[in-house]
Amino acid sequence: MKYTLKQMAVFDAVASLESVSGAARKLSMTQSAVSMSVQQLENLLGRPLFIRQGNRLILSHWGTWLRPRARKLLADATQIAMGLHDQHLLSGNLALCASQTAAEHLLGDLISRIDGDFPQIHIELMVENTENVVQAVLEYEVDLGIIEGRSDDARLCLEPWLEDHLVVIAAPHHPYGKYGNISLSQLEFAKWVLREQGAGTRRIFDAAIHGNLDRLNVWREYEQVSVLKALVRNGPYLSALPYLDVEKEVQAGQLIILPTPKLNMKRQLSFVWRLDAADNPLRDCVIAEARRLARHRQTKEKAEPL
Repeated sequence: MKYTLKQMAVFDAVASLESVSGAARKLSMTQSAVSMSVQQLENLLGRPLFIRQGNRLILSHWGTWLRPRARKLLADATQIAMGLHDQHLLSGNLALCASQTAAEHLLGDLISRIDGDFPQIHIELMVENTENVVQAVLEYEVDLGIIEGRSDDARLCLEPWLEDHLVVIAAPHHPYGKYGNISLSQLEFAKWVLREQGAGTRRIFDAAIHGNLDRLNVWREYEQVSVLKALVRNGPYLSALPYLDVEKEVQAGQLIILPTPKLNMKRQLSFVWRLDAADNPLRDCVIAEARRLARHRQTKEKAEPL
């Protein structure tokens, strides 16, 4: 078999961008050279790797089979080159896609730590809901994802990172604010503003109320946490959001947490990546730094006075 690493790199770029012209720009090659490289690889393998759909090139069955193996081959080649050049410092780009809560409250500290200890690692960050994070990982758009809750997709590796929990919030002037505990029937009669379907926060809330509440008056659904908090502050609504998202507003007295002991809304923030992905020292480095950050937060929380 006489395929080259360059042909694999071209194949991977076309698969990623679904475009010959896009791959040509990324690799600083001409479109004809990219097309020729793909054609030569298909001829060597004796299989069509792409199917044309309009202006897009979609992976064929054989291309889908080859993609993770090509990426592993390219990653291994990069590691060999780093070793031969005695590059002890980790360097390169890592594409990371994270859910809103992690991005807004945790990734700033995490990336700052990595910048300090590993300045040659560049993290390309995307922010999506959990469903889209999983999709981005599965479609090779990113190397690593951070999701809220779980994913049972057999194509993914999942490693827990931090524990968090959802809380039911209201404005201080809400009628429910005067009660010691909120009953399930009171929750049924409330007006709710919630995260959109597909968000990890929404999945955890729906799982918590399943079997407990027969109906729920969902007034609005939004992707933006800031919009939900504003609606709750200024209106007669309840919402269920991660404690990390509302901690500052609760401490400032702008929102209150309603006691709902019958709802279990604990959740886990977890890292996910493709099971068939090649070994990736940058991914391992980010996860290791994230673990250290989690231990630091736990130590800090224990030290803070109640």
